Amino acid sequence: MLKNKPLVEAIFEIRWGLQEPAPGMKIDPHYKILIGRIYDRVKDEYPFHEQLPTATMPDEIAGYVVQHRFRKDKDKWPLIQIGPGIITLNDTEGYVWEDFEKRIHNVLDVLFEAYPEADSNLRINWLLLRYIDSVDFDYEENNIFSFLRENLKINIEIYEKLFEETGVSNLPLGFDLRFSFPAKKPKGAVHLRFVRGKRKNVDALIWETHVQSVDEDAPKSKDQISKWVVEAHTLTDDWFFKMIEGELLRRFE
Repeated sequence: MLKNKPLVEAIFEIRWGLQEPAPGMKIDPHYKILIGRIYDRVKDEYPFHEQLPTATMPDEIAGYVVQHRFRKDKDKWPLIQIGPGIITLNDTEGYVWEDFEKRIHNVLDVLFEAYPEADSNLRINWLLLRYIDSVDFDYEENNIFSFLRENLKINIEIYEKLFEETGVSNLPLGFDLRFSFPAKKPKGAVHLRFVRGKRKNVDALIWETHVQSVDEDAPKSKDQISKWVVEAHTLTDDWFFKMIEGELLRRFE
């Protein structure tokens, strides 16, 4: 386990199909009852209920928008979020995979128990395991492209002649690099993203690793989803350690 892990946030997200009574409208007819039924089942572990400003949105445009949070305590993590057609589990610095995995299984149990007639009504169409990591970076003093190449094995080159005698600096004010690759285990896609950002008001390199399965690729039953979770974590873990191998790994240990 890394002592100085770069994790900003770990997110597990599950979505299910919504009804479309009219074009552009997406609603979950069981949503209002689901909020209470889920809270009854999680309140021992996540007693602090937080209603988000998005809770005032009209139902017909609120599909897949989180509206409620259940936390350990005010401003504490981990937490569960719920909205029409969506439930997420989020954790930050306190994240440990064994604990997070246990909480994912609990969220799955709760969702499949609380959703009215889940066997026929709950049609899972989206699974996502997402990690957001960050490392402080001084963009004025250091070359981000060299850093990506030497520390994260990502080789991006911008043609040098673009900057010669043009008055343009080769220090990027911003960048947002995204890559998506098909995956077999679990069936779906892996997404990588590198972006200039800030963490706690300090310039940073933010990078994200997602494993995502949607529509036909997304498993439907609770047991299949549990298997998906293990495979998705194995993949993100493999990619993370391959990328940081060397200097960054030593820094995070």
